[in-house]
Amino acid sequence: REYPMEKRMRDAKITQIYEGTNQVMRNEIALALIKEAARAKK
Repeated sequence: REYPMEKRMRDAKITQIYEGTNQVMRNEIALALIKEAARAKK
């Protein structure tokens, strides 16, 4: 049997993992843009 609070906690954890993935991708994109800008200045 599944309890409503158990489902909410599990859904919240999945959201945390998903948001963390988005943050990692933002960091990777920012790093790539910084590197590209540095190469363009040379």
